[in-house]
Amino acid sequence: MPETSETIEPLIFVIFGASGDLAKRKLIPAIYDLYKRKYLPKKFAVLGVSRSKLDDNSFREQVLFENEFLELDSDSDVLAGEFRDRLFYQPIDTNSVEDYALVKERLEELDETFQTSGNVMFYLSTPPVLYDKIPKFLAHYGLNRHDGSYRRLVIEKPFGTDLASAKALNKSLKQYFDEEDIYRIDHYLGKETVQNLLVTRFANGVFEPLWNRNYIHHVEITNAEPIGVGSRGGYYDTSGALRDMLQNHLMQVVAHVAMEPPISPDAVAIRNEKTKLFQSLRPIAESDVSKYSIRGQYTASMMRGEPVKGYREELGVPDDSKTETYAALKFFIDNWRWSGVPFYARTGKRLPTKVTEVCITFNKPPQTLFRRQEEVLHSEHNQLIIRIQPDEGVLLSFGMKVPGDGFKVKNVGMDFHYSDLADNDVPEAYERLLLDCMRGDATLYAHGDSVEYTWEFVEPILNAWQHDSSIPIYGYPAGTWGPEIADDLIESEHEWRSPCRRLTDDTSYCEL
Repeated sequence: MPETSETIEPLIFVIFGASGDLAKRKLIPAIYDLYKRKYLPKKFAVLGVSRSKLDDNSFREQVLFENEFLELDSDSDVLAGEFRDRLFYQPIDTNSVEDYALVKERLEELDETFQTSGNVMFYLSTPPVLYDKIPKFLAHYGLNRHDGSYRRLVIEKPFGTDLASAKALNKSLKQYFDEEDIYRIDHYLGKETVQNLLVTRFANGVFEPLWNRNYIHHVEITNAEPIGVGSRGGYYDTSGALRDMLQNHLMQVVAHVAMEPPISPDAVAIRNEKTKLFQSLRPIAESDVSKYSIRGQYTASMMRGEPVKGYREELGVPDDSKTETYAALKFFIDNWRWSGVPFYARTGKRLPTKVTEVCITFNKPPQTLFRRQEEVLHSEHNQLIIRIQPDEGVLLSFGMKVPGDGFKVKNVGMDFHYSDLADNDVPEAYERLLLDCMRGDATLYAHGDSVEYTWEFVEPILNAWQHDSSIPIYGYPAGTWGPEIADDLIESEHEWRSPCRRLTDDTSYCEL
């Protein structure tokens, strides 16, 4: 990160839902790490706001010194003590407009104490039901705008549960905050490898001329998690894999893979190109959903030598649930660059391992020269694999001659791992995104229009899955790569790339 504390304006960071899980696991550790590495301005404070009956001291103990997600050591005692004095807490009833007068009073006190020039970031680490109330109540006391300073609003997904609710949310937010001051955070966009998709494409003359329908056969995006829904069964059953992962995280990855070159690397230009890309998604009619999508649900099985429950056996999940824990789509982008190129995206829980990657499969040469009679000796489709997590890196697969007589060809790979840049200061996703918001850089945040376009794309699929009983939901044993029928989505002789090779019955590794 190139920024230093001198280049970030003074501010107060307000966390609504500060006593909750996200603040403890991600937000406070991220802010502390930025402070420890001297990225924060000298004039700043953090104000936690929630229902819990805490005071400044008890809040500090809970989120700093008793926080298992925040690493403190003996060398951090002085820093932690200094950071502690920047943490404050205000209990309120977030549903009561009158209580927001207390927030205004604390902000005025902290602004005077720390000389923060009236700059405030409001982070809504709350249930989405409060996304329309909190901005409204802040506006009631004039806290949404301030002459000569900024007031920014950060919200977590979900940004609606369907197209209608997404539009209603955007309309509500824009009543009280300008679009340029609304930051819809998607932690996937904070990952270095997602950002590097743009650099890989637009900073290298070897890739950009090939990045189109003339040279690319198809594109795959895979997101796999080995975990199940755990204690979140009640929530997850109202969401499902399509809403939880594909509509937001993976569609943002698609945009980075497929967007046109922006005129500059600034936020407005990049977000405009992503919006144009989402507008180019070919709609899938409800009558065609069964042709272009597969949904599945994990069943009880053995994973790594341990028995695991099926989805319908998880706490809070109905016995007859039709909620998908696996979703796979085939779709097209109707523009000049990508006309006719199929895109495939899949996401699922209880898959063999944790991995997110993009696989670009190139067209094979026009003539196959190196055969043994009718047998092709190697895959003739070169592939570029961009691993987003874990073991972030890039691999290019291509054919090479095996030493010896004849022309026996073997696929080999040239790879790069981000771990090779160990000396570089690489921030965690939340650290990067929070710092960008402090700088006023919205490049890695979702625009309201983009959110609506992605909901418009997935809504016919959701409607068909809900209302068309003829569309099956396939069971797949926990620990497998989803329903076998999902391979039928891939055209011709191709199948989904398998990121992992099985070593034993209870061990696997991801191979980049």
